[in-house]
Amino acid sequence: MGTSPDVDKSLTLEQIENSHWGNPPADATRLVETVYELRQKPIGAMDTEDLRVLLLQQESVDVLMPLALSRLDQRPLSEGDFYRGDLLVAVLKIPQPYWQQHPDQHRRASAVIGAVEALGNLDDHDAPRDTIWHQIDEFRRAESDPRDTRAEHATKTGRSTQSEL
Repeated sequence: MGTSPDVDKSLTLEQIENSHWGNPPADATRLVETVYELRQKPIGAMDTEDLRVLLLQQESVDVLMPLALSRLDQRPLSEGDFYRGDLLVAVLKIPQPYWQQHPDQHRRASAVIGAVEALGNLDDHDAPRDTIWHQIDEFRRAESDPRDTRAEHATKTGRSTQSEL
């Protein structure tokens, strides 16, 4: 649903998915409130930070991934509110089953990684090379062994799998 580049960008996620959430719960965190708000924003009006937040929450990935990849095609180190490349990191954190179901988007993400590699030293671009390369390595590791989920890998390596906001 919504993976077509022809999706009407004047529509909101609620309209595209025909799923209206209403108001957030009274005790909602700021992040939850933000997700509720963003679901009511036209997708064509979403900025890089909006895409980053929603993708890290794995919200409406089928609709938003093509938009995020288009942005990354133009600027591989597109940044939201945290650092250059934070949108790429959010995209690459999407679990492997999504990429297996969307091989065209997987190829696009791999092409963006190639563009990042072509940039050379990420320090020269004021981007956190360790964070970005770690996520690229995780993405590639999942490609080579799709059974090895992030949670399983974290268990094996003793690392946390919590998303960076």
